Amino acid sequence: MVITEVDLRTSDGRTLRGYSRGAGDRVVMWHHGTPNIGSPPAPLFAAADRLGIRFISYDRPGYGGSTPNPGRDIASTGGDAAAVADALGVGEFATLGHSGGGPCALACAALLPDRVTAAVSISGLAPFDADGLDWFAGIGPAGEAGLRASVAGREAKELHEKANTGTAPDFLPADWTALEGEWGWFGSVVEPAVAAGPAPLIDDDLSYVNPWGFDPATITARVLLAHGTGDLVVPAAHSSWLAAHIPGSTLRLVDGAGHISVLPPTAVPALEWI
Repeated sequence: MVITEVDLRTSDGRTLRGYSRGAGDRVVMWHHGTPNIGSPPAPLFAAADRLGIRFISYDRPGYGGSTPNPGRDIASTGGDAAAVADALGVGEFATLGHSGGGPCALACAALLPDRVTAAVSISGLAPFDADGLDWFAGIGPAGEAGLRASVAGREAKELHEKANTGTAPDFLPADWTALEGEWGWFGSVVEPAVAAGPAPLIDDDLSYVNPWGFDPATITARVLLAHGTGDLVVPAAHSSWLAAHIPGSTLRLVDGAGHISVLPPTAVPALEWI
């Protein structure tokens, strides 16, 4: 099945690039990580077809074909996601996010309770102001430096990105191995995301460390949180904190898995859970 693309205009005059793949009765909106474009995840297409799932998704503002929206918070995802779903003729849908897409998947569940039936966050962040969570504990040196620069503000983050181009992420050997397999698909969404520079990545990281604009504890939809206990990009303590604060949520930890290597054992089961 081909991936179709659509450009839509938001109520405030921005453009969002949306994607649709499949024709199943169950709709799952994919929320991409940082820095990616929003094309839905090819490694999950076979499972989606088996389960009758249609994937929809979009480029977050500033990525790919979507207009930048500097100063956006995580809560802004709700309005953008609703606009994309409307343009694609979708009413109810589940959400699935990886890494920085995790908070976005949760935002939709919190802010669109009449439309979002379930939400999955894999390797996702907790709010920066999470009470009782040592937010930076366990983050590798590259990630911590970038996120601490974001805490210092946009100018500091811009200077950091200018001085640290090409810095390798805090991946485990198992993560690099996963990228040699089917999850090497990430190359097809990372390369176009960074081609125009770091501006959307900066907007993403600032949104993670600033107020999200919603409380995960208000989510009433079913929530699944999956994380590798060896993750150095986003430590598993983030998902554990979310699980303790989202009523009725389910937590699945994969012993020793990292930020990418957690996907092979969890992503297809997450679709089955949906």
